[in-house]
Amino acid sequence: MSTLFFPRLEQTFSSLPVSAISEQRMRLLDEMAEYLIVKVRKGEEIRLNFICTHNSRRSQFSQIWAQTAAAYYGVEAFCYSSGVEVTAFNPRAVAAIQRDGFKVIQKEGDNPVCFVFYSDDEDPIVTFSKVVDDAINATKNFVAVMTCDHADENCPVICGAERRFPLRFEDPKAFDDSPQEEFMYTERSRQIGAELMYLFKKVGSSR
Repeated sequence: MSTLFFPRLEQTFSSLPVSAISEQRMRLLDEMAEYLIVKVRKGEEIRLNFICTHNSRRSQFSQIWAQTAAAYYGVEAFCYSSGVEVTAFNPRAVAAIQRDGFKVIQKEGDNPVCFVFYSDDEDPIVTFSKVVDDAINATKNFVAVMTCDHADENCPVICGAERRFPLRFEDPKAFDDSPQEEFMYTERSRQIGAELMYLFKKVGSSR
């Protein structure tokens, strides 16, 4: 039985800017896809940990979109996110994924746990700010995907990672409290969504 995604989220899928992915980014995504395809053919689990410094915006977007894209294309994958230090899943980023059509149930607190749903029929994606070796994350045989330049340049070794890819995104934080804030957070979420849907489409179509 195929997953029944929320209608507003389905609309977002159809408007993701896949055609805007640059050739350079596409080459990197193709390299990632080839690596994941080999794992699938070997019968190995796909585990992706998306890492940025604060685990508050780009890495959270990436975990959510990767897990959703895997479900959309019927690929079994376990997607995580983490940072160098603990902060919180930024409320502006939470609002952006809600605009995209995800449903969010959020616990209260300085570092709230968010349960992110793409369907009423599937378990939620559990998100909160955490470091790489948090107990909820995979500890070995995972792919480290570096989503920000600071973390990529300042973390030369990610313990337990079997492979590392530098899939960096611009930080929407630069637009906090500006007239462009909502637009830029939505743009970044959908850029990440487009690239990860492209990635998992390649992986899914290889089976």
